[in-house]
Amino acid sequence: MNHFKQIAAGLEAHHLDAVLLTCEANRFYACGFHSAGSDGIAVVTRHHNYYFTDSRYTEAAGRYVQDAEIREANREHPYSALINEVIQREHITRMGYEDEYMTVANFRRFSEKLSCELVPATQLLWDLRAVKDSEELNCMIQAQRITEKAFDDILKEIRPGVSEKEIAARILYLMLHYGAEDKSFDPIVVSGPNGSLPHGVPSEKLIQDGEFVTMDIGCKFGGYCSDMTRTVAVGHVTDEMRTVYETVLQAQLAGIGAAKGGITGHDLDAAARQVIEDAGYGPYFGHSFGHSVGVEIHESPNATPSNHQPLPVGTVISEEPGIYLPGKLGVRIEDVVILTENGCQDITLSPKNLIIL
Repeated sequence: MNHFKQIAAGLEAHHLDAVLLTCEANRFYACGFHSAGSDGIAVVTRHHNYYFTDSRYTEAAGRYVQDAEIREANREHPYSALINEVIQREHITRMGYEDEYMTVANFRRFSEKLSCELVPATQLLWDLRAVKDSEELNCMIQAQRITEKAFDDILKEIRPGVSEKEIAARILYLMLHYGAEDKSFDPIVVSGPNGSLPHGVPSEKLIQDGEFVTMDIGCKFGGYCSDMTRTVAVGHVTDEMRTVYETVLQAQLAGIGAAKGGITGHDLDAAARQVIEDAGYGPYFGHSFGHSVGVEIHESPNATPSNHQPLPVGTVISEEPGIYLPGKLGVRIEDVVILTENGCQDITLSPKNLIIL
């Protein structure tokens, strides 16, 4: 799977002759081959595709990168020299670069060494990546199924006396065991008063009877991410815990009910936020309702109060309201949906009713 053709087709509208892809996520999106960090560069022109890497990845790139000329970078032929060869061969005058990813130092080096104008072009990649094709969606659904299997198994291991770290470690193992290539992000496992930390780090804290345990987990399959959050209770719940949980659940269902292609990020966020505000918990829902998911766990566009742009059909976006009472408890419930013309397809199958273990 690669997206060279889609990128090339978008160059003319952005008044570009080519685009330079240096960041890991956009390189993978373009050519379907993963190399870590800065260990590779892709150049897409209106007529040809190029993939440059060093000796550690040359053989692997030859196996997996299709529809591109592959060249090896070395001391005699550094990346800048290989790119300049393409610039001269194809008479490139305006080359896009990833202004949202490239460091100032790298931009300075490329500007000094490349014989063409460098033009900001992150939006071209973001617009393309926002709409997922069937192959991308299949990978994301597979990643979600793996995540759900790990979740089903971990429910059998959550009990008083087990630490947050132990649960997080087991989740990582289970996702890999069931076929994940990697984690989407470091798992979040927080319990009791730690639950009020939306992105809390799993600690040595032992889970106690009468506490919530929130798990935000995800993995990669075929290079694409899953993302899911579930909050469960251990032993018993108080009336307040049940009220908070049900409020978050109703907010999420309201957001899912409003989700469809063409809705703005602001309006999607508002559909869920209103439920929480009406219940009196507005000050305790500080983050946005959702973010796009794909090659990266956080992509554009987002369901946030500041986004007044319509979300396109084919966007995959999280739906994750939460209530966080400082030093006391927290609840977050997260599914991932595909926006369609008339609504959305929820690809998350794990139950959302309050589970008391």
